[in-house]
Amino acid sequence: MFVFRLYSAICKYTINTKWWQLIFYENRRKTVVSKANTSCIACERLRTSFRCNCLQTKAFWNWHIVDYVLSKVFKVDRVIEKKSWGKKRILTIVGVLGLVGLAVASYVFTSGKSRLNVDVERITISEVKSGPFQETIPVNGVVLPITTIYLDALEGGRVEEKYVEDGTVMKKGEPIMRLSNTDLELSLVNQETSVYNLLTQMQISQNAARQNTINKLNQMTEVDGDLKEAERLYKLNKHLYEQKAIGQQEFRQSEIAYNKQREKKELTTEILKQDSSSTRQETNQARLSYDRTQNALGVMRKKVGDLIVRSPVDGQLTSMDAEIGQSKNKGDRLGQIDVLDGFKVRVDIDEHYLSRIYTGLFGQFSFAGKDYKLKIKKVYSQITNNRFQVDMEFVGEAPSGIRRGQTLQIRLAFSDEVQAVQVAKGGFFQQTGGNWIFKVSEDGTKAYKVDIQLNRQNPDYYEVTSGLKPGDKVVTSSYENYGNMQELILKK
Repeated sequence: MFVFRLYSAICKYTINTKWWQLIFYENRRKTVVSKANTSCIACERLRTSFRCNCLQTKAFWNWHIVDYVLSKVFKVDRVIEKKSWGKKRILTIVGVLGLVGLAVASYVFTSGKSRLNVDVERITISEVKSGPFQETIPVNGVVLPITTIYLDALEGGRVEEKYVEDGTVMKKGEPIMRLSNTDLELSLVNQETSVYNLLTQMQISQNAARQNTINKLNQMTEVDGDLKEAERLYKLNKHLYEQKAIGQQEFRQSEIAYNKQREKKELTTEILKQDSSSTRQETNQARLSYDRTQNALGVMRKKVGDLIVRSPVDGQLTSMDAEIGQSKNKGDRLGQIDVLDGFKVRVDIDEHYLSRIYTGLFGQFSFAGKDYKLKIKKVYSQITNNRFQVDMEFVGEAPSGIRRGQTLQIRLAFSDEVQAVQVAKGGFFQQTGGNWIFKVSEDGTKAYKVDIQLNRQNPDYYEVTSGLKPGDKVVTSSYENYGNMQELILKK
């Protein structure tokens, strides 16, 4: 009875319910979809059962109906629908969305313009202008006398006396100080003694030569007299012999005596001549030796005289370095004499500009509210401590009141004055290298990067070759705190 009633209820329920509207469950767990789910095996079997009246098909169909009704009536093994948005899935989706958001934000901040708010009062804004431009560099020069003569110790010695003090205006030949050198003074005495001894020997030699000459002259006189007497006898005997008053023997004796005296005179004359030549040569040699000794004595006296240091020219004594009792070696610097008829300027320049410096370049400086010009006269190419020096002379009259040792700030020009677009110098160059600059917009609310090219410079301006035009306003103060900012928002 129970089964019959159950079967009747099932049949009644199925009559009022269309088959494609039913939902079947297979194995009480897996969901069998409605008529739209055509892939369900149970549904396909169900559809086939309506077209087949075999006992096996009807049994299969009835079993599914019973299974469905039991699940509805007795609520047995109800399938719980799986949630589509679980906690794990939600957390995963949130994490993925966060990563995507970070990537998008990073892209936006790195690819877009980075901005920075800047107070206008804390920066320097300059206007680009066009006007006369000259490439110059600032250098410092020291005023020096146009001629300086150094006082060095010609002979070493001890400072015994100072006649003047540093800064005294001297006349040529005036004594400055006196040194003492006993060795030099002793050498002078010895030299003088040698000269006196040589002079004495010369006098003795001259007296001997003179006496010898006198003797030779006396001999010559005697030989001359004997020759005349022999000649007289020869002529007399010759006359008598021709008259046959005397014999031949006597005549021949007088003839031989005459010839002998004549040869003796010739010999005496030759000896006297040679003696005179020898005496003259000895006298000349003695005179030369005496003169050389006198010169050596004069040099020695001059060296002793150099122990008294004198001013070589008219000028001012400066940089005097000597104190009483101090020992000075030969060649030590004692001071210098500055000639006061003009000044020059000694300038130190960085070695970077050595190839661009030559004689004839001009410079300019201001003194007592007036501008003066200088010109390079001499270049010293020797480099010391990464710098070299040049001498500059005044073009025209030197400023009155200028003093030795005074420092001048000079603008040394490398070019002539030309018309050029220029921007004021500032701290921006240290960070940009002159390749770009922040240009202020027309409304003055922001400043943005622009590429520029700079060429020459002077102490106040850079020459602009491209990127800016007259009237533009740019930020010329330091960019040290701006980092990689592309744009500055100017706040007042």
